[in-house]
Amino acid sequence: MSHVFPRHCHAQLPIAVGGEGCYLIDSTGKRYFDASGGAAVSCLGHSNDRVKQAIKDQVDRLAFAHTGFFTSDPAEELADLLIANAPEGIERVYFVSGGSEAVEAAIKLARQYYLEVGQPERRHLIARRQSYHGNTLGALAAGGNAWRRAQFDPLLIGVSHIAPCYEYAERAAGESLVDYGRRAADELEAEILRLGPDTVMGFIAEPVVGATLGAVAAVEGYFSRIREICDTYGVLLILDEVMCGMGRTGHLFACTGEGVRPDIVTIAKGLGAGYQPVGAMLCSGAIYDAVASGSGFFQHGHTYIGHPVATAAGLAVVQEMLEHDLPARVQALGGAMEAALRSRLDQHPHVGDIRGRGLFWGVELVADRAGKTPFDPGLGLAGKLKRAAFARGLICYPMPGTRDGRNGDHVLLAPPFIMEEADATLIAERLTAAMGDVLP
Repeated sequence: MSHVFPRHCHAQLPIAVGGEGCYLIDSTGKRYFDASGGAAVSCLGHSNDRVKQAIKDQVDRLAFAHTGFFTSDPAEELADLLIANAPEGIERVYFVSGGSEAVEAAIKLARQYYLEVGQPERRHLIARRQSYHGNTLGALAAGGNAWRRAQFDPLLIGVSHIAPCYEYAERAAGESLVDYGRRAADELEAEILRLGPDTVMGFIAEPVVGATLGAVAAVEGYFSRIREICDTYGVLLILDEVMCGMGRTGHLFACTGEGVRPDIVTIAKGLGAGYQPVGAMLCSGAIYDAVASGSGFFQHGHTYIGHPVATAAGLAVVQEMLEHDLPARVQALGGAMEAALRSRLDQHPHVGDIRGRGLFWGVELVADRAGKTPFDPGLGLAGKLKRAAFARGLICYPMPGTRDGRNGDHVLLAPPFIMEEADATLIAERLTAAMGDVLP
């Protein structure tokens, strides 16, 4: 009997014993193509020699030194490398152990920034429905997925949620993309005015929405308008790139693809590529300077922030991405992924939308294409599809609740950046076969 507390108490899971390139291997020798990178984590695959060696070398030198007493070479070098490639104005890096911690740090820094500059009345955070920002209580409160929030709602801080920019389901008939993007973005201004312009501290959003919507990018012009609104009302723009950043959408920072500058940005997942638990919250020089010239102390922290082994792994991952120009490779492979998915699924009677960017793709499933009608959630379609794909040797990321936290199903794909063009066909074929196994 296992004494591990698993995610699902009644699941019987195989034991992973090895990894080779894009494949994971279980104790029976079965190989699974990791087409979701776990949860968009394993961007370099499962056997990168450079990252493994960096971890071993760092353990031999120094395993741990608490950041209340020391800094370390890998943390300093990784921070320098990230800032050299970060969006304009971003100047400081705060290392954490994962995405939820990064978002918690971002929310708390936004609040403390306004205390430091003498605006204590700024306390409200605005986010979007059908977003996901993590599972700690603060990050969960920021997230807009009703199902994930429901049972913990009495414990959550109050966060306002406006509409996502979800063109497939929410653009009105006859409405142009430009008009739709403006309408969706203007909900932020309306909510700022409702709460009181002097009381809002930040707006948080994923540049490309991951788990809850399935690789949904905003329409052109949406984030430019969001930036304009934030500037007008003195609100910090926090971009959550935990899932979509670190090369996943074809840019080291996903906001580059939107042409927008954040005040705070969070990264994780692909930063450590699964080799170590590491994430980061990056902020502008103006925010850091306000703290440095004020209290001088960010009232936050975790035991393992800036962990030498974790940051050594992150440094090797980012060096690997930049030296081999993997973001550009992701853009090129993204075309192959789109072509493979569309050639097999574009006319499928139960595929409503295929969307994505780089190596971050979503397939939304519907009962009726013409009406964009979701399947009955009672069918448990996402779970069935996950199991069917797994049986066929494909790891993908099906999720329920696409539309509102309960209704709707999609599949998220986030394969390793080291995949070959032929692997796009393998992914599309195995996914199509799995859909045939479970769809009515």
